[in-house]
Amino acid sequence: MRSHLKVLTILTFCFTASLAGAAQAQYPGFDDPGSAASGGGAGLVPVEASIDGGAVPIGATAQVVVLFRNEGGQPVETGTIRLYPSSTVTSVVSLNQCKAEPLPSGAECAIALSVKGLQAGPWRVEMLMAHSGRARLVTAAVSGSVETTEGGDKLTSDVDTIPDEVDFGSLDAAQTLIEPIILRNITSNEIDITDIYVEASEQAGYTLKTQCKTLSAGQSCIATITWSPKLKGRSSGVLVIKHTGPAALSSVLLKGEYAPENVSSAEVFPQAVPGKGLLVSSAEDVDFGDDIETASTITVSLVNSGDADLMLQDIRISGSDNGIGFKEDGCLPGTVLEPVEACPLTVTWSPTRVGEILDDLQILHDGARGVLVLPVRGTAISTVSQDQKAILLTQTEFPGVRPIPELGADNDDDIAENQEVASAQNAARVTSTPTYGLPSVGNAASVLDGYKITSFSPTRAIINGPGGSRLVFDNEEVVLGGVPWLVIIQPNGIEFMHQGQRVLLLFDRSLSSINRVNASSDSGDESSSSSSGSSDSSSDDG
Repeated sequence: MRSHLKVLTILTFCFTASLAGAAQAQYPGFDDPGSAASGGGAGLVPVEASIDGGAVPIGATAQVVVLFRNEGGQPVETGTIRLYPSSTVTSVVSLNQCKAEPLPSGAECAIALSVKGLQAGPWRVEMLMAHSGRARLVTAAVSGSVETTEGGDKLTSDVDTIPDEVDFGSLDAAQTLIEPIILRNITSNEIDITDIYVEASEQAGYTLKTQCKTLSAGQSCIATITWSPKLKGRSSGVLVIKHTGPAALSSVLLKGEYAPENVSSAEVFPQAVPGKGLLVSSAEDVDFGDDIETASTITVSLVNSGDADLMLQDIRISGSDNGIGFKEDGCLPGTVLEPVEACPLTVTWSPTRVGEILDDLQILHDGARGVLVLPVRGTAISTVSQDQKAILLTQTEFPGVRPIPELGADNDDDIAENQEVASAQNAARVTSTPTYGLPSVGNAASVLDGYKITSFSPTRAIINGPGGSRLVFDNEEVVLGGVPWLVIIQPNGIEFMHQGQRVLLLFDRSLSSINRVNASSDSGDESSSSSSGSSDSSSDDG
Protein backbone atom coordinates (compact mmCIF):
# COMPACT_ATOMS: atom_id res chain seq x y z
CA MET A 1 0.00 0.00 0.00
CA ARG A 2 2.85 2.32 0.91
CA SER A 3 4.63 1.65 -2.41
CA HIS A 4 1.50 2.44 -4.39
CA LEU A 5 1.18 5.82 -2.65
CA LYS A 6 4.87 6.69 -3.52
CA VAL A 7 4.33 5.94 -7.23
CA LEU A 8 1.17 8.04 -7.31
CA THR A 9 2.98 11.02 -5.79
CA ILE A 10 5.75 10.88 -8.40
CA LEU A 11 3.30 10.72 -11.27
CA THR A 12 1.36 13.69 -9.91
CA PHE A 13 4.56 15.82 -9.73
CA CYS A 14 5.56 14.98 -13.27
CA PHE A 15 2.15 15.84 -14.62
CA THR A 16 2.12 19.16 -12.83
CA ALA A 17 5.57 20.06 -14.22
CA SER A 18 4.53 19.23 -17.76
CA LEU A 19 1.47 21.45 -17.47
CA ALA A 20 3.60 24.33 -16.24
CA GLY A 21 5.97 23.90 -19.15
CA ALA A 22 3.08 23.86 -21.61
CA ALA A 23 1.67 27.00 -20.06
CA GLN A 24 5.00 28.76 -20.33
CA ALA A 25 5.29 27.84 -23.99
CA GLN A 26 1.75 28.93 -24.71
CA TYR A 27 1.71 32.23 -22.74
CA PRO A 28 4.64 34.59 -23.25
CA GLY A 29 3.68 36.50 -20.11
CA PHE A 30 5.64 33.95 -18.11
CA ASP A 31 8.96 35.07 -19.78
CA ASP A 32 11.71 37.18 -18.03
CA PRO A 33 10.54 40.81 -18.02
CA GLY A 34 14.10 42.07 -18.78
CA SER A 35 14.33 39.74 -21.75
CA ALA A 36 11.10 40.99 -23.19
CA ALA A 37 12.16 44.61 -22.79
CA SER A 38 15.41 44.17 -24.74
CA GLY A 39 14.04 41.99 -27.42
CA GLY A 40 15.89 38.99 -26.05
CA GLY A 41 19.45 40.41 -26.95
CA ALA A 42 22.33 42.00 -25.03
CA GLY A 43 22.09 45.31 -26.94
CA LEU A 44 25.35 46.42 -28.66
CA VAL A 45 27.60 43.58 -29.81
CA PRO A 46 30.68 43.40 -32.12
CA VAL A 47 30.01 42.07 -35.59
CA GLU A 48 33.33 40.20 -35.29
CA ALA A 49 34.64 39.70 -31.76
CA SER A 50 38.25 39.00 -32.85
CA ILE A 51 39.65 40.93 -35.83
CA ASP A 52 42.89 40.20 -37.71
CA GLY A 53 44.73 43.49 -38.14
CA GLY A 54 47.45 41.95 -40.31
CA ALA A 55 51.12 42.88 -40.41
CA VAL A 56 52.33 46.40 -39.60
CA PRO A 57 55.91 47.46 -40.51
CA ILE A 58 58.02 49.09 -37.81
CA GLY A 59 57.35 52.83 -37.81
CA ALA A 60 54.30 52.52 -40.07
CA THR A 61 50.68 53.12 -39.10
CA ALA A 62 47.79 50.83 -40.06
CA GLN A 63 44.05 51.58 -39.96
CA VAL A 64 41.75 48.84 -38.60
CA VAL A 65 37.92 49.12 -38.68
CA VAL A 66 35.77 47.51 -35.97
CA LEU A 67 31.99 47.11 -36.63
CA PHE A 68 29.26 46.99 -33.96
CA ARG A 69 25.57 46.01 -34.27
CA ASN A 70 22.56 46.86 -32.08
CA GLU A 71 20.80 43.56 -31.45
CA GLY A 72 18.46 45.01 -28.82
CA GLY A 73 14.95 46.27 -29.23
CA GLN A 74 15.74 49.89 -28.34
CA PRO A 75 18.19 52.49 -29.79
CA VAL A 76 21.60 52.42 -28.08
CA GLU A 77 23.90 55.34 -27.25
CA THR A 78 27.68 54.76 -27.01
CA GLY A 79 30.01 56.22 -24.39
CA THR A 80 33.72 56.21 -23.49
CA ILE A 81 36.12 54.06 -25.50
CA ARG A 82 39.30 52.74 -23.87
CA LEU A 83 42.15 51.03 -25.74
CA TYR A 84 44.67 48.61 -24.20
CA PRO A 85 47.51 48.02 -26.73
CA SER A 86 50.44 45.66 -26.31
CA SER A 87 53.95 47.10 -25.85
CA THR A 88 54.86 46.54 -29.50
CA VAL A 89 52.34 49.10 -30.84
CA THR A 90 50.53 52.30 -30.01
CA SER A 91 46.90 52.90 -30.95
CA VAL A 92 44.40 55.75 -31.02
CA VAL A 93 40.79 56.10 -32.20
CA SER A 94 40.91 57.91 -35.54
CA LEU A 95 37.14 57.67 -36.31
CA ASN A 96 34.08 57.05 -34.10
CA GLN A 97 30.91 56.76 -36.18
CA CYS A 98 28.95 55.20 -33.29
CA LYS A 99 28.79 58.44 -31.24
CA ALA A 100 27.17 60.54 -33.96
CA GLU A 101 23.61 59.61 -32.90
CA PRO A 102 21.78 56.77 -31.06
CA LEU A 103 22.12 53.54 -32.99
CA PRO A 104 18.70 52.11 -33.97
CA SER A 105 17.82 48.48 -33.38
CA GLY A 106 19.45 46.20 -35.96
CA ALA A 107 21.77 48.98 -37.30
CA GLU A 108 25.59 48.90 -37.47
CA CYS A 109 28.30 51.53 -36.87
CA ALA A 110 32.08 51.63 -37.35
CA ILE A 111 35.04 52.65 -35.21
CA ALA A 112 38.50 53.04 -36.87
CA LEU A 113 41.75 52.48 -34.97
CA SER A 114 45.22 53.78 -35.96
CA VAL A 115 47.83 51.21 -35.00
CA LYS A 116 51.55 52.11 -35.23
CA GLY A 117 54.28 49.47 -35.02
CA LEU A 118 57.08 50.16 -32.54
CA GLN A 119 58.86 46.84 -32.12
CA ALA A 120 58.90 43.59 -34.06
CA GLY A 121 56.62 40.81 -32.79
CA PRO A 122 52.91 40.06 -32.32
CA TRP A 123 50.59 42.85 -31.30
CA ARG A 124 47.11 43.03 -29.80
CA VAL A 125 44.71 45.86 -28.95
CA GLU A 126 41.73 45.29 -26.65
CA MET A 127 38.90 47.81 -27.02
CA LEU A 128 36.35 48.45 -24.26
CA MET A 129 33.33 50.67 -25.01
CA ALA A 130 30.45 51.68 -22.75
CA HIS A 131 26.86 51.93 -24.08
CA SER A 132 23.27 52.28 -22.88
CA GLY A 133 22.20 48.71 -23.70
CA ARG A 134 21.46 45.95 -21.20
CA ALA A 135 25.05 44.71 -21.06
CA ARG A 136 26.41 48.27 -20.62
CA LEU A 137 29.84 47.24 -21.94
CA VAL A 138 31.05 45.70 -25.17
CA THR A 139 34.57 44.49 -26.05
CA ALA A 140 36.44 43.70 -29.23
CA ALA A 141 40.00 42.51 -29.92
CA VAL A 142 42.32 43.39 -32.82
CA SER A 143 45.56 41.45 -33.30
CA GLY A 144 48.36 41.05 -35.79
CA SER A 145 52.16 41.24 -36.06
CA VAL A 146 54.82 43.93 -36.39
CA GLU A 147 57.32 43.24 -39.16
CA THR A 148 60.91 44.41 -39.30
CA THR A 149 62.01 46.71 -42.10
CA GLU A 150 65.36 46.92 -43.88
CA GLY A 151 68.03 47.62 -41.30
CA GLY A 152 66.96 45.08 -38.73
CA ASP A 153 64.95 45.19 -35.56
CA LYS A 154 64.81 48.85 -34.60
CA LEU A 155 62.80 50.78 -32.06
CA THR A 156 61.05 53.63 -33.84
CA SER A 157 60.18 56.84 -32.02
CA ASP A 158 57.10 58.96 -32.44
CA VAL A 159 59.39 61.75 -33.70
CA ASP A 160 60.60 60.53 -37.07
CA THR A 161 63.97 61.80 -38.37
CA ILE A 162 64.77 62.27 -42.05
CA PRO A 163 67.40 61.05 -42.64
CA ASP A 164 68.09 58.72 -39.74
CA GLU A 165 71.86 58.89 -40.46
CA VAL A 166 74.02 61.80 -41.68
CA ASP A 167 77.18 60.81 -43.50
CA PHE A 168 79.34 63.79 -44.51
CA GLY A 169 81.58 61.49 -46.53
CA SER A 170 85.26 62.19 -47.04
CA LEU A 171 86.40 65.82 -46.86
CA ASP A 172 89.77 66.77 -48.39
CA ALA A 173 89.55 70.58 -48.22
CA ALA A 174 89.51 73.02 -45.30
CA GLN A 175 85.86 74.00 -45.42
CA THR A 176 82.60 73.70 -43.47
CA LEU A 177 79.75 71.33 -44.43
CA ILE A 178 76.11 71.74 -43.38
CA GLU A 179 73.41 69.04 -43.53
CA PRO A 180 69.70 69.36 -42.60
CA ILE A 181 67.71 66.93 -40.45
CA ILE A 182 63.89 67.01 -40.48
CA LEU A 183 62.03 66.11 -37.28
CA ARG A 184 58.40 65.08 -37.84
CA ASN A 185 55.66 64.15 -35.39
CA ILE A 186 54.07 61.02 -36.91
CA THR A 187 51.45 60.60 -34.20
CA SER A 188 48.03 62.20 -33.77
CA ASN A 189 49.04 63.84 -30.48
CA GLU A 190 51.13 66.95 -29.75
CA ILE A 191 54.74 66.25 -28.78
CA ASP A 192 57.15 68.60 -27.00
CA ILE A 193 60.89 68.51 -27.73
CA THR A 194 62.34 68.71 -24.24
CA ASP A 195 66.03 68.57 -25.21
CA ILE A 196 68.13 68.22 -28.34
CA TYR A 197 71.94 68.11 -28.45
CA VAL A 198 74.96 66.54 -30.17
CA GLU A 199 76.94 63.95 -28.25
CA ALA A 200 80.49 63.94 -29.68
CA SER A 201 84.05 64.91 -28.83
CA GLU A 202 85.06 68.55 -29.14
CA GLN A 203 87.60 67.74 -31.85
CA ALA A 204 84.89 66.08 -33.99
CA GLY A 205 83.70 69.54 -35.01
CA TYR A 206 79.89 69.02 -34.91
CA THR A 207 77.62 71.94 -34.00
CA LEU A 208 73.82 72.10 -33.89
CA LYS A 209 71.40 74.89 -34.75
CA THR A 210 67.63 74.41 -34.30
CA GLN A 211 64.47 76.02 -32.96
CA CYS A 212 62.38 72.85 -32.60
CA LYS A 213 60.17 73.08 -29.49
CA THR A 214 56.61 71.77 -29.95
CA LEU A 215 55.29 69.61 -32.80
CA SER A 216 51.59 69.26 -33.48
CA ALA A 217 50.21 66.12 -35.12
CA GLY A 218 52.00 65.69 -38.46
CA GLN A 219 54.07 68.89 -37.99
CA SER A 220 57.77 69.08 -38.87
CA CYS A 221 60.76 71.24 -37.96
CA ILE A 222 64.38 71.34 -39.10
CA ALA A 223 67.73 71.06 -37.36
CA THR A 224 71.05 71.81 -39.11
CA ILE A 225 74.32 70.06 -38.34
CA THR A 226 77.53 71.94 -39.15
CA TRP A 227 80.75 69.97 -39.51
CA SER A 228 84.11 71.74 -39.22
CA PRO A 229 86.63 68.98 -38.43
CA LYS A 230 89.66 69.91 -36.38
CA LEU A 231 91.66 66.69 -36.60
CA LYS A 232 92.61 64.44 -39.47
CA GLY A 233 90.82 61.07 -39.64
CA ARG A 234 87.34 59.68 -38.94
CA SER A 235 84.85 61.42 -36.69
CA SER A 236 81.46 60.36 -35.33
CA GLY A 237 78.69 61.65 -33.10
CA VAL A 238 75.01 61.26 -32.23
CA LEU A 239 72.20 63.77 -32.41
CA VAL A 240 69.99 63.05 -29.38
CA ILE A 241 66.33 64.18 -29.35
CA LYS A 242 64.37 63.87 -26.11
CA HIS A 243 60.60 64.39 -26.31
CA THR A 244 57.27 63.69 -24.61
CA GLY A 245 56.17 60.92 -26.99
CA PRO A 246 55.72 57.26 -25.88
CA ALA A 247 59.25 56.31 -26.95
CA ALA A 248 60.66 59.53 -25.35
CA LEU A 249 63.81 59.40 -27.46
CA SER A 250 65.08 59.67 -31.04
CA SER A 251 68.63 59.66 -32.37
CA VAL A 252 70.55 60.33 -35.57
CA LEU A 253 74.03 58.96 -36.25
CA LEU A 254 76.64 61.48 -37.48
CA LYS A 255 79.86 60.48 -39.19
CA GLY A 256 82.49 61.73 -41.61
CA GLU A 257 86.18 61.54 -42.48
CA TYR A 258 88.68 64.39 -42.88
CA ALA A 259 91.59 63.60 -45.21
CA PRO A 260 93.29 66.92 -46.15
CA GLU A 261 95.65 67.16 -49.08
CA ASN A 262 99.28 68.14 -48.69
CA VAL A 263 99.76 71.91 -48.40
CA SER A 264 101.20 73.59 -51.50
CA SER A 265 102.47 77.12 -52.07
CA ALA A 266 99.82 79.83 -52.47
CA GLU A 267 99.08 81.11 -55.95
CA VAL A 268 99.17 84.79 -56.84
CA PHE A 269 95.42 84.92 -57.51
CA PRO A 270 93.15 82.90 -55.17
CA GLN A 271 90.07 80.99 -56.28
CA ALA A 272 86.67 82.67 -56.23
CA VAL A 273 84.63 82.34 -53.04
CA PRO A 274 80.81 82.68 -53.17
CA GLY A 275 79.61 85.90 -51.59
CA LYS A 276 83.10 87.47 -51.61
CA GLY A 277 84.92 89.89 -53.87
CA LEU A 278 88.04 88.60 -55.63
CA LEU A 279 90.83 91.06 -56.48
CA VAL A 280 93.02 90.15 -59.46
CA SER A 281 95.51 92.12 -61.53
CA SER A 282 96.03 92.43 -65.26
CA ALA A 283 99.65 91.36 -64.65
CA GLU A 284 101.17 88.85 -62.28
CA ASP A 285 104.08 91.20 -61.57
CA VAL A 286 105.32 94.73 -62.33
CA ASP A 287 108.48 94.31 -64.39
CA PHE A 288 110.25 97.53 -65.49
CA GLY A 289 112.76 95.54 -67.52
CA ASP A 290 116.49 96.15 -67.90
CA ASP A 291 118.70 99.18 -68.60
CA ILE A 292 116.50 101.69 -66.74
CA GLU A 293 118.18 105.11 -66.36
CA THR A 294 115.24 107.51 -66.00
CA ALA A 295 112.02 107.69 -64.01
CA SER A 296 109.61 105.02 -65.33
CA THR A 297 105.94 104.17 -64.80
CA ILE A 298 103.82 101.08 -65.39
CA THR A 299 100.02 100.92 -65.02
CA VAL A 300 98.15 97.73 -64.16
CA SER A 301 94.41 97.16 -63.78
CA LEU A 302 92.99 95.85 -60.52
CA VAL A 303 89.75 93.98 -61.26
CA ASN A 304 87.07 92.62 -58.93
CA SER A 305 86.25 89.23 -60.47
CA GLY A 306 84.10 88.05 -57.51
CA ASP A 307 80.32 88.21 -57.07
CA ALA A 308 80.23 90.85 -54.28
CA ASP A 309 81.52 94.38 -53.76
CA LEU A 310 85.15 94.78 -52.72
CA MET A 311 86.82 97.70 -50.94
CA LEU A 312 90.53 98.55 -51.13
CA GLN A 313 91.79 99.14 -47.59
CA ASP A 314 95.47 100.02 -48.06
CA ILE A 315 98.29 99.99 -50.62
CA ARG A 316 101.79 99.46 -49.26
CA ILE A 317 105.30 99.17 -50.69
CA SER A 318 107.61 96.74 -48.94
CA GLY A 319 110.78 98.82 -49.53
CA SER A 320 111.16 102.48 -48.67
CA ASP A 321 114.46 103.66 -50.15
CA ASN A 322 114.52 102.24 -53.68
CA GLY A 323 112.47 104.89 -55.47
CA ILE A 324 109.29 102.79 -55.91
CA GLY A 325 105.97 104.62 -55.51
CA PHE A 326 102.45 104.79 -56.92
CA LYS A 327 100.33 107.67 -58.14
CA GLU A 328 97.26 108.56 -56.11
CA ASP A 329 94.96 109.13 -59.08
CA GLY A 330 93.46 105.67 -59.65
CA CYS A 331 93.24 102.83 -57.14
CA LEU A 332 93.19 104.43 -53.70
CA PRO A 333 92.43 103.15 -50.19
CA GLY A 334 88.68 103.33 -49.69
CA THR A 335 87.88 102.64 -53.35
CA VAL A 336 84.90 100.26 -53.72
CA LEU A 337 84.88 98.00 -56.78
CA GLU A 338 81.64 96.36 -57.83
CA PRO A 339 81.76 92.93 -59.53
CA VAL A 340 83.75 93.09 -62.84
CA GLU A 341 84.69 96.73 -62.09
CA ALA A 342 88.35 97.82 -62.33
CA CYS A 343 90.61 100.71 -61.39
CA PRO A 344 94.11 101.70 -62.66
CA LEU A 345 97.17 101.47 -60.44
CA THR A 346 100.21 103.39 -61.71
CA VAL A 347 103.54 102.29 -60.24
CA THR A 348 106.52 104.66 -60.57
CA TRP A 349 110.23 103.95 -60.26
CA SER A 350 112.96 106.54 -59.95
CA PRO A 351 116.09 104.41 -59.37
CA THR A 352 118.13 105.47 -56.35
CA ARG A 353 120.94 103.00 -57.01
CA VAL A 354 122.36 101.04 -59.91
CA GLY A 355 121.45 97.38 -60.06
CA GLU A 356 118.49 95.05 -59.72
CA ILE A 357 115.41 95.88 -57.68
CA LEU A 358 113.48 93.26 -55.65
CA ASP A 359 110.37 94.75 -54.09
CA ASP A 360 106.66 93.99 -53.65
CA LEU A 361 103.41 95.90 -53.80
CA GLN A 362 100.89 94.91 -51.08
CA ILE A 363 97.22 95.67 -51.77
CA LEU A 364 94.97 95.03 -48.76
CA HIS A 365 91.21 94.57 -49.30
CA ASP A 366 88.12 92.93 -47.74
CA GLY A 367 87.66 90.24 -50.37
CA ALA A 368 88.88 86.65 -50.62
CA ARG A 369 92.28 86.11 -48.94
CA GLY A 370 92.40 89.82 -48.03
CA VAL A 371 95.69 90.75 -49.72
CA LEU A 372 97.12 90.78 -53.24
CA VAL A 373 100.92 90.85 -53.54
CA LEU A 374 102.46 91.98 -56.84
CA PRO A 375 106.25 91.55 -57.21
CA VAL A 376 108.10 94.61 -58.54
CA ARG A 377 111.22 93.84 -60.60
CA GLY A 378 113.69 95.78 -62.77
CA THR A 379 117.34 96.63 -63.37
CA ALA A 380 118.74 100.19 -63.37
CA ILE A 381 121.95 101.33 -65.04
CA SER A 382 121.70 104.90 -63.74
CA THR A 383 120.15 106.77 -60.82
CA VAL A 384 117.60 109.57 -60.71
CA SER A 385 118.11 112.36 -58.20
CA GLN A 386 115.22 112.43 -55.76
CA ASP A 387 115.80 116.18 -55.25
CA GLN A 388 114.54 116.86 -58.77
CA LYS A 389 111.16 115.23 -58.27
CA ALA A 390 108.01 117.37 -58.45
CA ILE A 391 106.64 118.23 -55.00
CA LEU A 392 102.94 119.02 -54.51
CA LEU A 393 102.60 121.99 -52.14
CA THR A 394 99.45 123.33 -50.43
CA GLN A 395 96.62 124.58 -52.61
CA THR A 396 96.02 128.30 -52.84
CA GLU A 397 92.64 129.99 -52.58
CA PHE A 398 92.78 131.30 -56.16
CA PRO A 399 94.52 129.90 -59.24
CA GLY A 400 97.71 131.69 -60.16
CA VAL A 401 98.20 133.41 -56.79
CA ARG A 402 101.88 134.00 -56.03
CA PRO A 403 102.93 133.18 -52.44
CA ILE A 404 104.08 136.12 -50.34
CA PRO A 405 107.86 135.86 -49.77
CA GLU A 406 108.97 135.44 -46.20
CA LEU A 407 111.68 137.75 -44.84
CA GLY A 408 113.42 138.02 -41.56
CA ALA A 409 111.36 138.93 -38.51
CA ASP A 410 113.53 142.02 -37.92
CA ASN A 411 112.56 143.73 -41.20
CA ASP A 412 108.94 144.77 -40.68
CA ASP A 413 109.01 147.50 -43.32
CA ASP A 414 110.19 145.10 -46.03
CA ILE A 415 107.51 142.60 -45.00
CA ALA A 416 104.73 145.17 -45.32
CA GLU A 417 106.08 146.42 -48.66
CA ASN A 418 106.36 142.90 -50.10
CA GLN A 419 102.88 142.02 -48.90
CA GLU A 420 101.40 144.99 -50.72
CA VAL A 421 103.26 144.14 -53.92
CA ALA A 422 102.28 140.48 -53.76
CA SER A 423 98.62 141.31 -53.05
CA ALA A 424 98.46 143.59 -56.09
CA GLN A 425 100.09 140.98 -58.32
CA ASN A 426 97.76 138.27 -57.05
CA ALA A 427 94.67 140.37 -57.68
CA ALA A 428 95.77 140.92 -61.26
CA ARG A 429 96.55 137.23 -61.82
CA VAL A 430 93.19 136.04 -60.48
CA THR A 431 91.39 137.93 -63.25
CA SER A 432 93.93 137.61 -66.04
CA THR A 433 95.36 134.06 -65.79
CA PRO A 434 94.25 132.09 -68.91
CA THR A 435 93.20 128.44 -68.66
CA TYR A 436 92.93 127.65 -72.41
CA GLY A 437 89.70 125.75 -71.72
CA LEU A 438 91.61 122.69 -70.50
CA PRO A 439 90.19 120.41 -67.77
CA SER A 440 91.40 120.49 -64.17
CA VAL A 441 94.10 118.04 -63.11
CA GLY A 442 93.47 115.88 -60.03
CA ASN A 443 97.13 115.36 -59.09
CA ALA A 444 99.19 118.06 -60.77
CA ALA A 445 102.51 116.76 -59.45
CA SER A 446 102.17 113.59 -61.54
CA VAL A 447 102.11 115.67 -64.75
CA LEU A 448 105.57 117.08 -64.01
CA ASP A 449 107.15 113.72 -63.16
CA GLY A 450 110.28 113.23 -65.29
CA TYR A 451 111.00 116.96 -65.66
CA LYS A 452 114.21 118.42 -64.20
CA ILE A 453 115.92 121.81 -64.18
CA THR A 454 119.13 121.82 -66.22
CA SER A 455 119.85 125.58 -66.15
CA PHE A 456 118.63 128.09 -63.58
CA SER A 457 118.61 131.87 -63.05
CA PRO A 458 116.36 134.35 -61.18
CA THR A 459 114.39 135.30 -64.32
CA ARG A 460 114.53 132.25 -66.56
CA ALA A 461 115.46 128.56 -66.58
CA ILE A 462 115.74 125.56 -68.84
CA ILE A 463 113.84 122.36 -67.95
CA ASN A 464 114.27 119.01 -69.61
CA GLY A 465 111.57 116.35 -69.80
CA PRO A 466 109.78 113.80 -72.00
CA GLY A 467 109.13 116.47 -74.67
CA GLY A 468 112.70 117.76 -74.74
CA SER A 469 114.20 121.00 -73.33
CA ARG A 470 112.01 124.05 -72.67
CA LEU A 471 112.96 127.62 -71.80
CA VAL A 472 110.61 129.09 -69.20
CA PHE A 473 110.40 132.65 -67.82
CA ASP A 474 109.33 133.96 -64.47
CA ASN A 475 105.66 135.11 -64.23
CA GLU A 476 104.79 133.69 -67.66
CA GLU A 477 102.49 130.89 -68.83
CA VAL A 478 103.79 127.61 -70.26
CA VAL A 479 102.03 124.41 -71.29
CA LEU A 480 103.64 121.18 -70.03
CA GLY A 481 102.03 117.78 -70.31
CA GLY A 482 98.91 119.36 -71.83
CA VAL A 483 98.35 121.51 -68.74
CA PRO A 484 98.78 125.33 -68.58
CA TRP A 485 101.14 126.42 -65.83
CA LEU A 486 102.04 129.78 -64.35
CA VAL A 487 105.83 129.79 -63.79
CA ILE A 488 107.21 131.47 -60.66
CA ILE A 489 110.95 131.14 -60.16
CA GLN A 490 111.86 130.76 -56.52
CA PRO A 491 115.37 130.86 -54.96
CA ASN A 492 115.55 127.05 -54.73
CA GLY A 493 113.60 126.04 -57.82
CA ILE A 494 110.59 126.69 -60.03
CA GLU A 495 107.03 126.79 -58.71
CA PHE A 496 104.30 125.81 -61.18
CA MET A 497 100.67 126.83 -60.52
CA HIS A 498 97.50 125.43 -62.08
CA GLN A 499 93.97 126.11 -60.80
CA GLY A 500 94.96 126.49 -57.18
CA GLN A 501 97.56 123.70 -57.11
CA ARG A 502 101.22 124.50 -56.42
CA VAL A 503 103.96 122.15 -57.62
CA LEU A 504 107.61 122.83 -56.81
CA LEU A 505 110.41 121.53 -59.03
CA LEU A 506 113.72 121.77 -57.16
CA PHE A 507 117.04 122.71 -58.79
CA ASP A 508 119.99 120.40 -58.22
CA ARG A 509 122.86 122.84 -57.65
CA SER A 510 125.40 120.18 -58.47
CA LEU A 511 124.48 120.88 -62.11
CA SER A 512 125.58 124.52 -61.83
CA SER A 513 128.86 125.23 -63.65
CA ILE A 514 129.83 127.96 -61.15
CA ASN A 515 130.13 125.32 -58.43
CA ARG A 516 132.70 123.53 -60.55
CA VAL A 517 134.66 126.57 -61.91
CA ASN A 518 134.63 129.12 -59.06
CA ALA A 519 135.05 126.75 -56.17
CA SER A 520 137.02 129.41 -54.27
CA SER A 521 134.98 132.60 -54.02
CA ASP A 522 135.68 135.43 -51.61
CA SER A 523 132.22 135.47 -49.98
CA GLY A 524 128.90 133.72 -50.11
CA ASP A 525 127.18 136.76 -51.68
CA GLU A 526 129.82 137.09 -54.43
CA SER A 527 129.56 133.37 -55.15
CA SER A 528 125.78 133.58 -55.37
CA SER A 529 125.95 136.58 -57.71
CA SER A 530 128.58 134.92 -59.89
CA SER A 531 126.53 131.73 -59.93
CA SER A 532 123.44 133.59 -61.05
CA GLY A 533 125.31 135.35 -63.78
CA SER A 534 126.89 132.15 -65.02
CA SER A 535 123.57 130.33 -64.98
CA ASP A 536 121.93 133.18 -66.81
CA SER A 537 124.66 133.07 -69.41
CA SER A 538 124.19 129.34 -69.73
CA SER A 539 120.48 129.85 -70.22
CA ASP A 540 121.10 132.41 -72.96
CA ASP A 541 123.39 130.01 -74.76
CA GLY A 542 120.73 127.36 -74.51
